[in-house]
Amino acid sequence: MEDRVRFDQLKRREFITLLGGSLSGLRGTRSARTQETSQVFISRKGPWGFDLSGMDLAIKPGDDFFRYSNGVWFDQAVIAPDRNTNSVDTVLSDSAEVRIREILMRGETGVERSARDDAAKIGIFYSNFMDEARVEALDANPIAPLIRMLRIADTHADLAELMVKTFFRAIFSLSIEIDAKAPNKYAVVIRQGGLGLPNRDYYLTAQLSDEREAYLAYMVQILTLIGWQTPKEFAAAILTFETAIAEASWSLAESQDSEKTYNPMSVVQLAETAPFPWRRFLRGAELGELDHLILAEVTAIPKIAAAYARTPIATLKAWQAFHLVDATAPYLSKRFVTVNFQFHDKTLGGVVEIAERWKRGVRLVESEMGEAIGRVYATRYFNFTSQAKAQIDDLVAPIRAAMKRRIERVSWMSQETKYKALDKLSRLKVKIGYPNEWRDYSRLEIRPDELVGNVRNARRFDWLRRVGHLNSPVDRNEWEMTPQMVNSDYSSALNQIVLPAGQLEAPYFDPAADPAVNYGGIGALIGHELTHGFDDDGRKYDAAGALSNWWTDADAREFNARAAELSRQYSSFELLPGVHVNGDLTLDETIADLGGALVALDAYHDSLVHKSAPVLDSFTGDQRFFLSYAQTFRAKKTEAATRQQLVSDPHPPEQFRVNGIVRNIDAWYQAFNVQAGDKLYLANENRVRIW
Repeated sequence: MEDRVRFDQLKRREFITLLGGSLSGLRGTRSARTQETSQVFISRKGPWGFDLSGMDLAIKPGDDFFRYSNGVWFDQAVIAPDRNTNSVDTVLSDSAEVRIREILMRGETGVERSARDDAAKIGIFYSNFMDEARVEALDANPIAPLIRMLRIADTHADLAELMVKTFFRAIFSLSIEIDAKAPNKYAVVIRQGGLGLPNRDYYLTAQLSDEREAYLAYMVQILTLIGWQTPKEFAAAILTFETAIAEASWSLAESQDSEKTYNPMSVVQLAETAPFPWRRFLRGAELGELDHLILAEVTAIPKIAAAYARTPIATLKAWQAFHLVDATAPYLSKRFVTVNFQFHDKTLGGVVEIAERWKRGVRLVESEMGEAIGRVYATRYFNFTSQAKAQIDDLVAPIRAAMKRRIERVSWMSQETKYKALDKLSRLKVKIGYPNEWRDYSRLEIRPDELVGNVRNARRFDWLRRVGHLNSPVDRNEWEMTPQMVNSDYSSALNQIVLPAGQLEAPYFDPAADPAVNYGGIGALIGHELTHGFDDDGRKYDAAGALSNWWTDADAREFNARAAELSRQYSSFELLPGVHVNGDLTLDETIADLGGALVALDAYHDSLVHKSAPVLDSFTGDQRFFLSYAQTFRAKKTEAATRQQLVSDPHPPEQFRVNGIVRNIDAWYQAFNVQAGDKLYLANENRVRIW
């Protein structure tokens, strides 16, 4: 089963990627060289919070503001051989990773029994992974019982029940989420799934044919490793099956539309809409008594079900066998780890070397028991005092006030819609640092010398925890992010922002930095999350978190027209030859980027209380704000990672999150004297104005 809980679009998976792994395969990586590069970056941030040495002053700000702010850093930045990115966020994640390792090795001696018990479990989990000799000796034995389960499945219905078990692949994503139209309760949601490549574009786009060929070869390798019969023939059949799923699937942009993906129905109606062994499928997920659910991609799921029905059982078994090994390969012997790395990290991500074992162990335990780590981490490293929390509150309040004024001033919105928008803004909640109550792991069994079994136990524990939510009111205090995450989140259903303490570090937030830098860093990020409540999709949720049409038709048309212009701007950006940004896919994020920068700049101006900002190192306050904003987007990726981002990620490449935003802000033109003829120049009437 796959959980789908929104964390600023990429959710928890995004942080694990920053740590160099994934929730299922611990893919991507980082090395000692990155750690050294990170320390250099942090130490050169300058006396007022900005790294002046990373600027390229030979570039005109109006031609390429990203390079003007970051060009020397970009040219000198080294992507470590065991990862595909060097960025601000990976710098912070590197630091977190070293600290997590220390926790996993040292444990916890605090007075709370539950904290000590959790620390013992994560320590055992980590030591399981680090016992490489035992892993090598076991080889494929840990998955032998799972392969036997697969081999004795005789029918499509048998496989339907099996596919939702841990490590198996499901053609549908099954999750438990807050009901979009009844945000006081949870609901089961079924979405399209079943693909082994990052998304449907990898199957359907000519430019990604090399990746498809590599995927085919990888399937042959995996099936050969477990002695599956005629691996070449079955690999070809698997690719044909997944291509049929891809052809039926909605695009990522379509799947982000909350209105189109809210289709409640009974299980009986679902069986009529998309014939499939649904009862067996749900029984396998401990949901055998379920009566009602929500169907997401309502036209795609019947086609995927039909593709499943017409595919021979032998092909489906081979498909499951491949994905079973693919999912467990990182926890098996080197012969499995190596081929898994070669495809997922090297081919798809451009990573040269596999990460050291301790890093992969940290990522595994972080992905499966992250809050247990966070409980120790928060106490040991954050020391997040009430004073520090108050400093963040002091940034949130003026940014909220700035958004309030922008809503009040916009000329295109009616008073009726403004009233409801202001009500939503006033009811928005902000969580800072870490949870007030920690997740209870007492029922999770972690055993010595059972690495694969412990991964399975942890995932089953988490799924059953979510199943248990179905009989309870929505827990508004629960965190889906861990305190150590370098990330942030706006939840439409909860109408709340979450700011983990891991995000609240320099260069985003530094208590000693110039205020302009903090407003351009964490301030713009807070504004970004706040604006998600009013972006292309977030605006469809009301103040209570319910999916509802609370806009007038005229206001909605005006908003959509302005958003469409921003989408067109981004669709014109080409980072790789022939590969453009998908403006519709990235629209939520670009609206949030633009709104976040605007309200943070307003809040910074308010903080000056009608006084002039000092000039520091010849830079005005507004210039420092924009430089800080650009600094937070410092990132350098391999070409393979960039290509994957362009087709799979709702966040546009970082260069465009800078250049595409500042060119729509009047104050940027004034701050850097940007004139007609400069490459980023947009005439006043062509600048997008939403908030």
